[in-house]
Amino acid sequence: MLNEFKAFIARGNVMDLAVGVIIGGAFGGIVKSLVDDIIMPIVGALFGGFDFSNYFVGLSSAVNAPTLAAARAQGAVFAYGNFITVVINFLILAWIIFLMIKGVNMLRKQVERNEQKAAEDAPPPADVALLTEIRDLLARRPAV
Repeated sequence: MLNEFKAFIARGNVMDLAVGVIIGGAFGGIVKSLVDDIIMPIVGALFGGFDFSNYFVGLSSAVNAPTLAAARAQGAVFAYGNFITVVINFLILAWIIFLMIKGVNMLRKQVERNEQKAAEDAPPPADVALLTEIRDLLARRPAV
């Protein structure tokens, strides 16, 4: 079983998946910073200078703090502003992935077209050229 596990881990697919997960985690941090540090302040400025992350509703009468962190320390809160930030995070990440996949698909199509064009422009193999020449010679020969 140990040898089978080693063979499974050593496969390229598992290693590719591991690299993808690690890069995805790092990419998630970049998108979070983009949303939190760049996009949300702009959105907040457009809508009157508010910050979505501190929008919440206290679920008990003991919650009366002005910030989300302090309110969470006082009791249960419904943090809808934080949810809005996470949804915007997701939409930006999905859009970036869509653009990346679209770009990769365009490159693949271009490579396929170039390969197809090269195959069409390539001279025929020697045996096909010889057979074509024989056919042409036979076609020029007078009928008996």
